[in-house]
Amino acid sequence: MLPNPTLDQLQVFLAVAESGSFSAAARALNRAQSVISYTIANLEAQVEMPLFERTGSRQPRLTEAGTAMLEDARRILSDLEIMRARVKGLKAGLEAEVAVAISVMVPADAMVDVLGEFREHFPSVSLRLDVGELGVVMDLVMSGRSTIGIGGAVLKQDDALVAERIGQSFMIPVAASHHALAKLGQPLTLADVREEVQLVVTDASGLTKGRDFNVLSYKTWRVSDVATKYYLIRGGLGWGGLPLSFVREDLESGRMVRLDLDAYEQRDYPIYAMRRLASPPGPAAAWMIEAFRSRLALCPTSADYLTGEAAAGAAAKVAAE
Repeated sequence: MLPNPTLDQLQVFLAVAESGSFSAAARALNRAQSVISYTIANLEAQVEMPLFERTGSRQPRLTEAGTAMLEDARRILSDLEIMRARVKGLKAGLEAEVAVAISVMVPADAMVDVLGEFREHFPSVSLRLDVGELGVVMDLVMSGRSTIGIGGAVLKQDDALVAERIGQSFMIPVAASHHALAKLGQPLTLADVREEVQLVVTDASGLTKGRDFNVLSYKTWRVSDVATKYYLIRGGLGWGGLPLSFVREDLESGRMVRLDLDAYEQRDYPIYAMRRLASPPGPAAAWMIEAFRSRLALCPTSADYLTGEAAAGAAAKVAAE
């Protein structure tokens, strides 16, 4: 018959291996040393091999078989702790899973920070993450596929949707530093950009069908996602608007430049926390909304960015003189 060690046996085995002695394990588990020795002996009988070398040393040492079993025992007991935490959370009303849809307009560093803290606060809660463009976030929430959405404008009024503004982001028109528009080195007019290829993201949700935002060129390449748009712009294949969080490092390094284009409407895009009215967030989802609110409050507005950019330009000019 195949060995069937009990969880108690594995716990005792792990205590002996980590404490270095039967007596130390007995103290840690508040048991008699004879009980510890008996449990280990039964475990060794179950697996039909010695797990500790007891001769020639005052302290038991793991055998080769014991060393091989150690990581398995740790993993099994760790999984047990996760299960216990999950059951405890479910009894307290904690969700088993949070499904969140996040807009590409949410700065990536803010998303990583919040989700990192979420993992620490709710280790037993599973996460399902979708990142989407334009109307995708709202569509995922309204369809019930996502518990909450952290995203941009509410594109369709619906009484079944609860949307609360928790921050803002903004797009800036950019091109690769070797692109023809960047080389002009001057404020741009509509005439300058009309014949240049503009990269535009299409809305997979269909909520913005027939509507274009800041599309100024006669020539457009339409792509399915912001990441593709970013790489094509960086490669010099066109120009377009991108969230500041996507291009901040490229602007600082000089790989890209912000286009001085008055015709491109540069305004703040509100970021909302969305949910269905019939599905109030549980403790973990509610925590996530507040964490995003706190983190996004630190993000600059478009006016802040442009003011800072102007100040940096003036300082550089003075330094050059």
